[in-house]
Order: sequence, then structure tokens, then C-alpha cells
Amino acid sequence: MSAAPSDTASRLKGAFTALVTPFKEGKVDEAALGEMVEFQVSSGIDGLVPVGTTGESPTLSYEEHNRVVRVVVEAARGRVPVLAGTGANSTREALELSREAERAGADALLIVSPYYNRPTQRGLEMHFAAILDAVKIPVVAYNIPSRTGVNIEPETMAALARHPRFVGDKEAAGSTDQASRILELCGPDFILLSGDDSMTLPFMSVGGRGVISVVSNIVPAETVAMVRAFAAGRTAEALAMHRRLFPLVKAVFVETNPVPIKTALGILGRCSPELRLPMAPMEPSNAEKLKAAMRAFGLKVQ
Repeated sequence: MSAAPSDTASRLKGAFTALVTPFKEGKVDEAALGEMVEFQVSSGIDGLVPVGTTGESPTLSYEEHNRVVRVVVEAARGRVPVLAGTGANSTREALELSREAERAGADALLIVSPYYNRPTQRGLEMHFAAILDAVKIPVVAYNIPSRTGVNIEPETMAALARHPRFVGDKEAAGSTDQASRILELCGPDFILLSGDDSMTLPFMSVGGRGVISVVSNIVPAETVAMVRAFAAGRTAEALAMHRRLFPLVKAVFVETNPVPIKTALGILGRCSPELRLPMAPMEPSNAEKLKAAMRAFGLKVQ
């Protein structure tokens, strides 16, 4: 029997990793993906997010997308919650992906706001409502206006939060004011997660519950430690960790995500750095900056 939405929602806090999707000769490398899941879980990560935009979801076929969710769910074996990315700029497509992720055993869904279409706030509300009514597991919005072209306004979040399965927001608008307003309108039980590694502590300081992290692909234990230290009230310790992580965070965003983080994983031998067009290999000068930041953090770089 699957957990009730409220029970699952209580686990959607802490440090979650937005997993990359490893490729090998043009195909999803399922073996490497399973090894990534094991590395994350053994490092103490609080949850996993497959096939988000860090996982190059726009370049995956339906079959690949669904398969990646299934592989991660099977590899996680219930040890941590799996928050599957199932957003799309077509409501019909998002519905299909969401239903399939639910069938695969995902614990919750991460739905990015429709990109390129630039729907109105009413359109956004109708889009999310259609998905919420079609599934039985919790849904978390992903608000990243710099990549979608539209902001999910706090009032729209509040309207959606009246639905029992709409439980949270991965917020990547970069504004603590907006984060504060969302929490004010949506109430104390609403789960706000930072969608930007560098904003994790600022968001937690206004009531956020953690982060869906990119940098934790390579440093999960350190990311978890920072989030848990802040949540436990050890703010000086958390701040020291933030300052240590910050140069590495900036380096893994020196080019468009997920290019640098996948390059970093390749450098560490965790998977091939292979990307799918239109994502292209890093510029050599930026790759050197990334390597320098990794060395400075203490990671083993050849």
C-alpha cells in the first residue's frame, strides 16, 4: 500500500539531488545511473530527483524518460523518496509522464511550469490543477522563470495549495521576498525548497525546508551536512559550510546547467560527460576553472 500524500510530503525536506542522466554512446547508461543512486544514498542524501532539467529531460524520449524514473525507483529501494520530474510545456504530455511515474513507484512529482508558452496565471493554475486531479501522489511545483519565461506568482501558489496534493515549491526565482510571500500565503505546512544551491541558506532562513541541489551530484555528504546543520540551529557551522561550498557552486554554473556538473562527474570517473545536443561540451577555459574549483575543494582531479 502506498503512503498517503501527507505522509510522503513529510519526507520532502532536506537535501535532494537533481540527478544527471548519464549517457553512453547515445543511450541512457542504466548501470552508471544505478551506481549514482547508490553513491547518493550511501552518502546520506535525503531524496532523489530524476529527469528534472538537470537530467536533460527535454532531450529524452518518452520511453527513456519513463525508464529513468523506473531505474531510480528500483535502485533507491524505498530508502529515500524519489521526486520524479514530469513537467512539460504541454499539459497532455505532463499528464502522461506523471501517470507513468506514479505507476513506476515515484513518491512524488516535480512539475516545472510550462516553458516557452508563457501561460497566464490562470493558465498555470489550470495546468497544475489538471495534473493534481489525475494523480494520487504529492506534487511539487518548480518555479524557474529565467528558463521558462513566466513566474508562478505567490497568489497562484496559494490557490494551488488549497489542493491536498499540492504540497510544495522548488523555488528558483532568486528572491527571498518572493519565498517569504509564498510561505505567508501558503501556510506553515507548505514545503519550500531552494532550486538554487547558492540560495539554500537564505531560503532556509525565511522558512525553507532544504534544497534540490545540483552540486550534490558530486558532494552529497557536504550538502546534506550544511542543510542539517542549519535545520538543527547550528547556523555558524552551516555558514562555514556554505562558504566552503560557494566557489564550487559557482563553478558548476559557469556554463548552462547541466554541462559543468556532468563534466565534473566525468572528471571524477562517475559517468561519461556525454551530453545531448543542444548541450555542448564546455569551453576549455571554463573547464579549467571547474577543475581548479574542484581541486580547491579537495576533490581528486587528474
